Amino acid sequence: MISIDIEKKLKTYQGHQNLKVARQFPAGSITKIYGPSGAGKTTFLKIIAGFIKPEKGIITVDNVTWLNTGSKIFLPPQKRMAGFVFQDYALFPNMTVQEHLEYGTNDAAWIKRLLSIGKLENLISHKPEYLSGGQQQRLAILRALTIKPKLLLMDEPFSALDPKMKTALIGELKTLFDESEVTVLIVSHNMQELDGLTKDELVIHL
Repeated sequence: MISIDIEKKLKTYQGHQNLKVARQFPAGSITKIYGPSGAGKTTFLKIIAGFIKPEKGIITVDNVTWLNTGSKIFLPPQKRMAGFVFQDYALFPNMTVQEHLEYGTNDAAWIKRLLSIGKLENLISHKPEYLSGGQQQRLAILRALTIKPKLLLMDEPFSALDPKMKTALIGELKTLFDESEVTVLIVSHNMQELDGLTKDELVIHL
């Protein structure tokens, strides 16, 4: 179980506003997150991951406290072991596809399976500059999965994929998520594309 109750001040074109989210996510659940632009969806994911500190909040994962501003508890991102798919991919320009995955795990069988899921088996020696936008996005997803996270945070993870690849990848990920019982939060502007994954949703607004 993941329990989140946070508040964060945001600077918007309308001035300062408060992002407030209080929600529990059962282990193994998959939740799609949507809301208007500027509502704080990406900020919400980054607060959970530990990249941004809120003014006030408590986050617990399986009874382990990741954040409690009242008690001054702040678990750093590297200790949260949450997978994160960045909207801009955040790939390492000097690393090949294979090296990106080896950065998170030395399990050769797991890397082989991830490469198959992302259809990148023939591109393992390529660096990001030689990959298409869709291939880079798939690599970003695979990299986030290398650590076999309990919690996977995905920010617009399918935006660069063509419809055929998107459908195939979502199907593969659904199988993987069901097997691993990972809890997944996905920000997307296209709710329909996620219907094959989940009906659970969270609307974020200011």
